[in-house]
Amino acid sequence: MSNVDPAPDSYTKETPTAESAGPAGPAPTRVGTVVWGLVVLALAVLIIIAQLGVVTLNGTYVLIGLMIGAGAALVVGGLLSARKRDNEPTTGKS
Repeated sequence: MSNVDPAPDSYTKETPTAESAGPAGPAPTRVGTVVWGLVVLALAVLIIIAQLGVVTLNGTYVLIGLMIGAGAALVVGGLLSARKRDNEPTTGKS
């Protein structure tokens, strides 16, 4: 006989595997991630253009323009995302 008691069923957990969880689709792209990535990319391009001497840029105006563009893109992306979520049928339950 062994002195070790087996663990009761309430303490054991089964973790779902990929097969039992069903097919998982790709995660949706987050609007904020895309917008801020574009802001950083635009800022890098503007810095390169300014360093090449092609155009003289005013830093304040560049930042204001980038923030206005990023804000507008975040609002529009959020509205489109909410619109896409609202198309699912309702079940009538609260």
